[in-house]
Amino acid sequence: MRSMTLIESALALRAEVERLAFQPPVATIYNPLDYAWEGHRAYLSRFGQGSRAVLLLGMNPGPFGMAQTGVPFGDVQMVRDWLGIKEPIAAPASIHPKRPVLGFDCTRREVSGQRLWGWARARFDTPERFFAQYFVANYCPLVFMTETGRNLTPDALPAAEREPLFAACDRALRSTVAQLQPEFVVGIGRFAEQRAIAALSHEPVRIGRILHPSPASPAANRDWVGQAEQGLRRLGIALPEPS
Repeated sequence: MRSMTLIESALALRAEVERLAFQPPVATIYNPLDYAWEGHRAYLSRFGQGSRAVLLLGMNPGPFGMAQTGVPFGDVQMVRDWLGIKEPIAAPASIHPKRPVLGFDCTRREVSGQRLWGWARARFDTPERFFAQYFVANYCPLVFMTETGRNLTPDALPAAEREPLFAACDRALRSTVAQLQPEFVVGIGRFAEQRAIAALSHEPVRIGRILHPSPASPAANRDWVGQAEQGLRRLGIALPEPS
């Protein structure tokens, strides 16, 4: 039986997570696989074909990244100017007033996305050269916010809500791995590494992690690129000379 394409897998995940219910402190949920589907589909269609050596796995969308563009770590400027994606973005069914979705009109920068895609641009020069070896995905597609607009990460959910969410995300991750056939799955941060270990225990992949580029991490604010590349090399992943 053939494996699902990345687009089919994303659609299946979208349908699964839309059936889930979450209680307070979750007040607002954004699902970019729904309202930002055009951006996400463009990303998968353009860069998600064929096998890859390395799958870089993030946690879930940032409010000024994938929540705006539909692209993982999707800082607007990097997605538009380097990846060459600019698609119409609709609005979530429920919008938190402190976290508007403006799509490609959003002027706030996603620092994590600036760092990740900025590294890819500096090291590989072109998206085609980067995506010949790498692919970037998020484990969970949902953004969770409290009543005040504070971000809630998936690991902070109670077990009764976390377990069905993680089961759906695990299935999607296994589908992504079946399609891309990577040698390495690299969590961008500890959470993503842990979920990869849990979901892929029977898969023939090597799993590790690199430091998450979030500005909330003091370590990431001290030469994140150098630390991330050191982490990749420790895993045995060779890097090309900068162009």
